[in-house]
Amino acid sequence: MRAEDQKAILAIALLAAFADGAKDDREREEVRRIAESLATASPAIDLRTLYQDVLLKRFGLDEAVVALSDDGLRNYAYEMALCVCEADGQTTAAERHFLDQLKVSLGLGNDQARAIEREVDPIVAATSTVTASNSGGNNAEIDQSILNYALLNGALELLPQSWASMAIIPLQIKMVYGIGQTHGVALDQGHIKEFIAAAGVGLTSQYLEQFGRKLLGGLLGKVAGKTAGKIGRAATGMAFSFATTYALGHLAKRYYAGGRQMNGELLRETYQSLLGPAKELQTRYLPQIEQKAATLDASQVMAMIRS
Repeated sequence: MRAEDQKAILAIALLAAFADGAKDDREREEVRRIAESLATASPAIDLRTLYQDVLLKRFGLDEAVVALSDDGLRNYAYEMALCVCEADGQTTAAERHFLDQLKVSLGLGNDQARAIEREVDPIVAATSTVTASNSGGNNAEIDQSILNYALLNGALELLPQSWASMAIIPLQIKMVYGIGQTHGVALDQGHIKEFIAAAGVGLTSQYLEQFGRKLLGGLLGKVAGKTAGKIGRAATGMAFSFATTYALGHLAKRYYAGGRQMNGELLRETYQSLLGPAKELQTRYLPQIEQKAATLDASQVMAMIRS
């Protein structure tokens, strides 16, 4: 894929991330951090400048669409924008307006757009209906459950299909729900999402980061209408979702075991302190992550989310 195509698709994803107009300074800072972290993966694209250009409306939707070189990439751009808007399990009216505008700009007919939306819808539906069973009450069982979720999400990040990345967030929600349930706390998804956001793990920005690593690493699910079946490493060379899931799981374990006494600042500090060791662990577990990725398919993942 040309650097111009990568830049255009990333710009459209950034526009989708800001489409609801509700991004506060902390969310914008998180997206900026993602742009800077991805910059090392593709020296051909100045992602720091691209982020500023999108935010300040110097590089808009029309410019991004014109830069895309074929119909397959235009379809992929719509799919990625849809996934970004749906990352938190819902689409606001402003995001829907942006997607409708994008569909027209890309020259997609209603049938084409609906076909793309049908691919994303099952994961979005699962995000709003996810449940979890009690994973056991002792530390060893909880730790093993967290590791299993981390291995699974790391494997999903190595798959090229868009549904794979879309499944990571609902599985993290399911994991946190299960840990809370183990400690006698049964919360709805709204509270779980608030907990994840308070830890500094933005749902939209997390998906945007996963997508950016795949795009810049050449690990695309669909290009020119062809589905890729291979497994590959993300642009960073790591399945980074292993680390975020592992750290989030152990944060939830501390939070619920401690009677939910941590404030937002302490949650963020604790999560960051757990993330460093988790990144080191993902290096050790990478062979197992790759082995798991080789066995996954969409039906298996959906069953895991809904079980």
